[in-house]
Amino acid sequence: MAAGGGCGESVDQCRAEVERLTQELAEANREKIRAAECGLAILEENQVLKQKYAELETDQETLRKELEQLQEQFCLLWLRIPVQIPAG
Repeated sequence: MAAGGGCGESVDQCRAEVERLTQELAEANREKIRAAECGLAILEENQVLKQKYAELETDQETLRKELEQLQEQFCLLWLRIPVQIPAG
């Protein structure tokens, strides 16, 4: 207890300290909730990106197969074209 302050001052100091700590706790809880919301948003975005990545991988594989087929068709057509040697 403060010298010469008496019991009333000590109670007021305790009340002020309790009020300050209550406000700090409320702010800490708000920050924790904001952090949790941000974390949830990040997890959701991560899931969306993973899905998009999987779709792009599928598209890439489809395009790779189409390219192989087109290359094979081109080679077959190329072999069918008669080679004309100019008369010399």
